[in-house]
Amino acid sequence: MRALAVAVAVAQAAIAVTGSVVRVTGSGLGCPDWPSCFPGSLIPDPRYNVAPLHQWVEFGNRMLTGVLTIVVAACLLAALNTRPRRRRLTLLAWSMPAGVLAQAVIGGITVLAGLAWWTVSVHFLVSMVLIWLAVLLVRASAELDGPAVPALPAAGRGLIALSTVTLAALLAAGTLVTAAGPHAGDAKTPRLGLAVAQVAALHADLVIGYVGLVVGLGFLLRAVGASAALLRRHWLLIAAVLAQGALGGVQYALGVPEVLVSLHVLGASLVTAAAAALWVARAERPPVPHPTNSSGTTLEAAPAPGATPDAMAAPDATATATAGAGSTPAELGSS
Repeated sequence: MRALAVAVAVAQAAIAVTGSVVRVTGSGLGCPDWPSCFPGSLIPDPRYNVAPLHQWVEFGNRMLTGVLTIVVAACLLAALNTRPRRRRLTLLAWSMPAGVLAQAVIGGITVLAGLAWWTVSVHFLVSMVLIWLAVLLVRASAELDGPAVPALPAAGRGLIALSTVTLAALLAAGTLVTAAGPHAGDAKTPRLGLAVAQVAALHADLVIGYVGLVVGLGFLLRAVGASAALLRRHWLLIAAVLAQGALGGVQYALGVPEVLVSLHVLGASLVTAAAAALWVARAERPPVPHPTNSSGTTLEAAPAPGATPDAMAAPDATATATAGAGSTPAELGSS
């Protein structure tokens, strides 16, 4: 189950990156119809006056959605077959095919609307939500439905919540920079009527604010003696945010080259995943127990063939007796 959940998270991030490749190559209208590529044709058609490269880039991205659908369907089936059934795991697993379906509809609207900037923005933001939910699904695959026990005091949980809201605003501002920038997905697509410098400045201000919140969270985690797992997740988020910020600065200074745009989308996916991993670590639920055999023995600790029930119940009895032979009561008591 966990492996499938991880595969879903990776696939959600991958489809976001390939979507950016469609945009930066100007292939957004390589298949100008939906759900078919052209009227009367589900696949690219050389008879139409659209560059073959654009046709196949857009069509290839649509086919990757089919791969994603298979992965999320397998994950859902695994969740439904988990015994005992876990409500939280099942709901998160259902959110994946629901999200893929929603993205297919949004993608269709985006194409039929001629890649209007607001449709592209919604398409991207929904991808980030699905990556977030996929990380929650990975965590739920290893937990039972018991009550959540806070792993941080209220101040720490509140700071994580505030940083999450800031991240959402940061991602939304990033879509405005994209909407005003040069990579529309098609040369004829109108852009957002704002200066790139203005929306880029807003985006940069939110980046600074977010970095400040995440750094402040680090001091709080150490002050309250947070677990090693929480500290590791925090450092991963710090690394992802700093790398993404540096990449964004280089991208802007170089005039937004295509390859850096796709890398920036990958970075946004990684920051979202890292923030979600920190979010789920705010609280802990009972872990899924190790599988057992028909006798109730944990499979990882299954007895060796021929072992007797007495040996299973007291595997160290012989060793204890041997170690105690010739020892005085005082020696045994101090050991």
